[in-house]
Amino acid sequence: MKQSYTNFYIYSAVAPKTGEQFSLLLPFVNTEMMQLYLDEFSQSLEEKSAVLIMDQAGWHKAKDLVVPANIEIWFLPPYSPELNPIERLWKYIKHDVLHNRIYESLKQLEKAVIAYFDTLSDARLKTLCACSYI
Repeated sequence: MKQSYTNFYIYSAVAPKTGEQFSLLLPFVNTEMMQLYLDEFSQSLEEKSAVLIMDQAGWHKAKDLVVPANIEIWFLPPYSPELNPIERLWKYIKHDVLHNRIYESLKQLEKAVIAYFDTLSDARLKTLCACSYI
């Protein structure tokens, strides 16, 4: 019997100074999904620009990735996730949505994550993702 898993992944950016966020739930972590996220995020920015802080995962640095002109990417040093402001949000999602809970299906978990995001105000995200070096 072969075991398999189904997952979804949250691609997200939060402006630590304002708490504004842009997130997508996507089925994979790969270059294609990263490109989709960057393109959608770029469109949501309209006339603004953004800096994304990311680790050096392969799909973040793929040579086929086309970074839109209104997005600049800053890569963290290896093995330093604590420097990424978004990691604080992941910690709270794990605690508030996943900790000591069992979901009957992946769809129920997705709904719980989306509902959690809907409760997060810009002020709360600003508090969660604030850091002195930005």
